[in-house]
Amino acid sequence: METTDPQPVEARDSAALLPLYRVMRRIRAFENAAEIASQGGVAAWGLAEKAGKPAQVRGPLHLSTGQEAVAAGVCAALRRDDLLTSTHRGHGHTLAKGADPRRMMAELFGKAGGFNGGKGGSMHIADFSVGMLGANGVVAAGLAIAVGAAQGLRLQAGGGLSARIVCCFFGDGATNRGPFLESLNWAAVFGCPVLFVCEDNRISATTPTASMSAGAGIAARAAALGVPSVAVDGNDALAVAAAARALVALIRADNRPRLLHAVTYRFKGHVSVDPGTYRDADEVEQALAADPLRRTRDRLLALGAPAAELDALDAAVDAEIAAAVAFAEADAAPDASAAFTDVLDAGPQWH
Repeated sequence: METTDPQPVEARDSAALLPLYRVMRRIRAFENAAEIASQGGVAAWGLAEKAGKPAQVRGPLHLSTGQEAVAAGVCAALRRDDLLTSTHRGHGHTLAKGADPRRMMAELFGKAGGFNGGKGGSMHIADFSVGMLGANGVVAAGLAIAVGAAQGLRLQAGGGLSARIVCCFFGDGATNRGPFLESLNWAAVFGCPVLFVCEDNRISATTPTASMSAGAGIAARAAALGVPSVAVDGNDALAVAAAARALVALIRADNRPRLLHAVTYRFKGHVSVDPGTYRDADEVEQALAADPLRRTRDRLLALGAPAAELDALDAAVDAEIAAAVAFAEADAAPDASAAFTDVLDAGPQWH
C-alpha cells in the first residue's frame, strides 16, 4: 500500500532549503550547458564562439531538466558512503551525490579527464569516491545492480544490520520491465537495505507511461512484493527530502527495502536534440509554470532569504559550470592506447 507524506513540509527558515536550492541550481546549470554543447555551441557560457563547428558532446544526451528536486531531496538524506545507482538520465543524481562537475563534463566531451577516461560518456558516469556506482544505458538495469550491492553490504556486515544503504533511482518506464519485479522480490526476500526511488516523469521515451501500464500502479506492484511505499510531490524539494529521510531511517533500522514514488515532469524531449513535439502543449506549459527551481526560489524569498544572496549563489553556480565546460574543452583526448584498457580479456579463443 502506498502512503503519502503525512503533512506538507514547511521550513521555518531558509537554512533547510538553501542547500537544496544550491544543488538544484547546479543540476539545472549543468544540464543547460551540456544541452548547448550537444547542439554545437558553448558561447552562452562565456566561452569561445563555436558557430559552424560540430557538437562537443556526441551521441544521445538524456537531460533531467525539471526533475532536480528529486535528486536533490533524496541525496540530501544519504551519507557520502551510501551507494547509489542511476539511470540513463543520471546527471542530476551524480551531481547531487557530490561528484565533480568538471570530470563529469569531461566525460560527456569524451576527454581523458572524465570519470571513465572519456570512454563511458553520459550514460555510464560513475564516481566510487562518493558512492556513485554508475549510470546505466539499459532501462531498469540499475535495479539489479543496486540489490546486488545491498546484498554485498549485508554480507560485509556478517549478515547483520549494515550501517550503509543503497539508493536506486529508476523511471516509471522501468516498472514495466522484468528487473523491477525481480529486484524488489530479491530485496524483500533477503532483506536488502535499498531505497528504491521511482522518478516518475510520466513518460517512457515518447509514450505516456499510463497508456501502457496495467493494474493499480507502482505502489500496488511494490506492495505485492512486501515493499512499503510512500508517494511524494517530486517537485517539492523539502517534501522529497523529508520523505527520503524518514524512509532511510527505517531502512537503516531494519535493513528492509522501501520505495519512494516521486511524481515529477521532464521538461525536455527524450534526448537533447528532441524537441518533444509529441507532448501536449498545454501540459508542457503547466509543467513549466510549476518549475521546481522557481518554486524553491520563491519559497526562499518568502522565508526572508535576500534576493541578492540568491543572485550571488546563481552567479557562482553558473561560473562553476562554465569552468567545468572550459575544463572539458581544454582537456586532452584519450590516447589511442586507452582503447585496450578497462576491457575484459576473454581468453585466446576470442583472439
